[in-house]
Amino acid sequence: MTTQLQSAQKGIITDQMKKVASSEDIDSEKLRELIGDGKVVIPFNPKHSPSNISAIGKEMRVKINVNLGTSPEIINLQDELTKLKLACELNADAVMDLSTGGDLQEIRKIIIDKSSLPLGTVPAYEIFETSKRGGHDFSSAKASDFIKTVKRQAEEGVDFMTIHAGVNSDTVKKIRQSKRIMGIVSRGGALTVNWMTKNNKENPFFERYDEILDIAAEHDVTISLGDAFRPGATHDAGDSAQISELILLSELADRANQKGVQVIIEGPGHVPLNQIESNMVIQKTICKQRPFYVLGPLVCDIACGYDHMTSAIGGSIAAYHGADFLCYVTPAEHLRLPTIDDVRNGIIASKIAAFSADLARGKKYAVIQNMEMCKARNNLDWDKMIKHSIDPSATTLSLQKSGTNHEKPCTMCGDYCAIKINCLFHSETALLFI
Repeated sequence: MTTQLQSAQKGIITDQMKKVASSEDIDSEKLRELIGDGKVVIPFNPKHSPSNISAIGKEMRVKINVNLGTSPEIINLQDELTKLKLACELNADAVMDLSTGGDLQEIRKIIIDKSSLPLGTVPAYEIFETSKRGGHDFSSAKASDFIKTVKRQAEEGVDFMTIHAGVNSDTVKKIRQSKRIMGIVSRGGALTVNWMTKNNKENPFFERYDEILDIAAEHDVTISLGDAFRPGATHDAGDSAQISELILLSELADRANQKGVQVIIEGPGHVPLNQIESNMVIQKTICKQRPFYVLGPLVCDIACGYDHMTSAIGGSIAAYHGADFLCYVTPAEHLRLPTIDDVRNGIIASKIAAFSADLARGKKYAVIQNMEMCKARNNLDWDKMIKHSIDPSATTLSLQKSGTNHEKPCTMCGDYCAIKINCLFHSETALLFI
């Protein structure tokens, strides 16, 4: 088959490009050029064919991803499907199945079938969980298992995959020599390094990378190059381990694009507010303006229970300075498997971050929606305020709790409402000029 990237490079505008161009309000030829240059991707495995497709990258609106999935401690597929439904209802742009407990293949197949959004996975989880379920240590997986798992997931319809190919013997030396407070906080990264150490072998994701690219090209799977050495503490941000991996990821992205495979670059992590801009600039420069996917970044380390807020702060700044894809963070981050309410709060926080960045960048849709909300507030038009809210259901519920409506004013101010007073003032002033 021909991938989106190969089509773009041949001058072909696919149906998916046309659909995205319309939703992004961009010329389809311009979009094709950006995809052909590797600066935009459309995660779309034809076997899955998600109906709500998105383009991620340069000149696109900022996108958000929602993580879901079981854990070894909590295996409740119905809850994860409810989270998936919520992600679709709240207009997230993608979801990732990060399941590590239960029958991973069966869980994934059901989630793919139910998802109207592009679906991502982390193959490392299944590779090592399969070894563990066989009564063995994580390190008992064979190099061939890495390839078989990627192939199986591609055949099932996974649209994008996090591949930890930036972990090799050289970058592992960097992480071991670093003065980090926290070492490797990426689960896939830690598992891969554990495998390398115990087997005294090179990482199969790196060593057999060309085979993985062949599979990805066959199924048009977008490769999300995982940042296994992302900082998990603000103290560790921007160190040599993070940057050395980033340089390797750029080289791996070049190889992928040469084979017609679309690529996303993953990024930090925990980054103090004053380093976010430089982090984005460095990444975009090293990786030649390819789409950048960030977890947060979280701007401090002490907000347990509120990390959806630290993530939203960092995400909005990161997106304004070039990040294209925000992985949501919930209030449960660092603490437990998120509940359905946690997922809702995480999605909304991430959407606020993305919208704020788009507004600051002057994206047409954001400017219009924001202006419509301002007009609705000025007119005390509660219905339109609900319509233009980032979460209409939460706005409706809050109004219902207070009893506020067109006849009854907001309970915060009542007759002291500045808008009502201004309206009276403007009316009286207007009469002077009649």
